Amino acid sequence: MTAPRDVGTIAHGAAEAALARHLRTAVTLSVIGLVLGGCASFSPDAGLSVAGDYAALELRKDIVKASDEGFAPTAEARVDQLLRRSLTADGAVQVALLKNKGLQAAFNDLGVSEAQFVQATLPPAPRLAITQWGLGFNTDIERSVVGSLLELATLPARTEIARDRFRADQYNAAEQVLRLGGEARRQFYRTVAANQATGFLEQALPGAGSASTLAKQLGETGALNKLEQAREHAFYSELGAQLGKARVQQRAERERLTRLLGLWGREADFKLPNGLPSLPGRLTSGQQIEAEAMRKRTDVQAARFELQSLVGQYGLNQASGFVSVFDVGFANQYTRSRTVDAGGARTDRSSLNGYSADVVIPIYDFGTTAVRGAKETYLAAANRLAERAVNARSEVREAYQRYRGQYDITRHYQTSVLPLRRTILDQSLLQYSGMLLDVTTLIVDARARIVSNIQAIEAQRDFWIAATDLKAATVGGGFSGGGFGGEPAGGSGATSRAVATPGG
Repeated sequence: MTAPRDVGTIAHGAAEAALARHLRTAVTLSVIGLVLGGCASFSPDAGLSVAGDYAALELRKDIVKASDEGFAPTAEARVDQLLRRSLTADGAVQVALLKNKGLQAAFNDLGVSEAQFVQATLPPAPRLAITQWGLGFNTDIERSVVGSLLELATLPARTEIARDRFRADQYNAAEQVLRLGGEARRQFYRTVAANQATGFLEQALPGAGSASTLAKQLGETGALNKLEQAREHAFYSELGAQLGKARVQQRAERERLTRLLGLWGREADFKLPNGLPSLPGRLTSGQQIEAEAMRKRTDVQAARFELQSLVGQYGLNQASGFVSVFDVGFANQYTRSRTVDAGGARTDRSSLNGYSADVVIPIYDFGTTAVRGAKETYLAAANRLAERAVNARSEVREAYQRYRGQYDITRHYQTSVLPLRRTILDQSLLQYSGMLLDVTTLIVDARARIVSNIQAIEAQRDFWIAATDLKAATVGGGFSGGGFGGEPAGGSGATSRAVATPGG
């Protein structure tokens, strides 16, 4: 007689067969989801295509994600090459885009956003549940595969919403690139201007020292009274104090630039030019700048994609607001029992197949709150986009006026004010040598020439900052909108104001 099979083996085989049927059901649901939604995949550039295009087209610079092992060594070599020679404004921007860790963190945030986008395009995963009661011969096993039919049906709509949100995040990353580039360029000009102002004061101080020494010698011979001696000494002393302040400001500006460039250690010993760039021969045209801003501004583009995603979310909530959960599935119940009677032991087995449905009954909320919330969110985003568009047009007009006006001011200093101050000082020295002019007038003229030269340096600095602001207002990256010269609090403008203070 054939030996009866072990009861555990029989149960195990039945469970495997049922589990195989449930897995086939799960796979079928997944395939349906893939057909409906179309699963997205990770981009080879980690979502940096938009930011890379803006960097290449608007800044003419490269960006690299530090985790990209293929390009990171090349980026480091590029930075080393730029730091070997004196930095230019363009070089400073390129170093910042390659070395600044805050920008790399923004790229990592974009990677998180891309992962969320890819996840949102995946079909809902079916849930497999197995429940067993009893052991041995008397056993009940219940198995079910459940999937969300509502999520499966709305997968295409949710994919489009996720795609628009990710697109908005891509433009936000481009905004971060442009913002860092603009800040690095502005700080470069501030640092070079501080160096230039300090260098001019260093050149002026020896002359004031020589005059102070001469005044002392003349006083000893009786040719110069104590009042005139004190004025010469005070002018020299004040000029030394202003040079000390300028050197402090010079070091502070350099440290700000170092932070933006993301440099440390030996890299922080980079070299800078002695003076600001000359004024350009041609100015940027102000025609069509508003239309260009509407077409290129990264913050406006990000707001548009965000609004599109909210439009999709609003429509989805309207369609699915009444029923928010609708899960369906396949269920199987397997029962095995063993009875012993006069005829011997008998094992009974039964298997029941069925279906399950899970629907949330909207007793208290018929989708009104979800639809109302989505509508208000959409209207708020639409109003913010309209506000941003209005502000962008105004900002680009303001930036152009500052750019054009600062150019005229700088030209006026260079072609009129400074030559006149040079002539006045030269004539004052001639008359002072001929005993036709007292020392007070000579000191006033010398002080006025120093102030004019410092103000000319600041005007040239402010022009280049205004040029950077105009670019930022047109393509994105943050519009400073500060004072007319774009000068930060405690900027080098304090030098010219302090030197202009009469010394008595």
